[in-house]
Parts: sequence; C-alpha cells; structure tokens
Amino acid sequence: MLNFEEELKKFKPSLEVEDIEQAVYEEDLTDMTDILKEMLEQNK
Repeated sequence: MLNFEEELKKFKPSLEVEDIEQAVYEEDLTDMTDILKEMLEQNK
C-alpha cells in the first residue's frame, strides 16, 4: 500500500514550459539531419 506522506516528500514539480524550452536550447542535440550532413561531407 502507498504511503502518501513518503510519496509527497519525494515529489518534485516538473519544469515550466519556459524552463524546458531554455534547457532544450542549451543542450547540444544531434538529430538524423546532422548525422546525414556529416556523412555526406565525409564522402566528398
């Protein structure tokens, strides 16, 4: 059975949309387009 008091102690609110947006922009994310561009440049 769940102990609600313990679960509430562990609770961490999620990031707000603006915070998530900033975190994503700061992250260096490589996607398939970047990988394909790199592969094409290597084959030149």
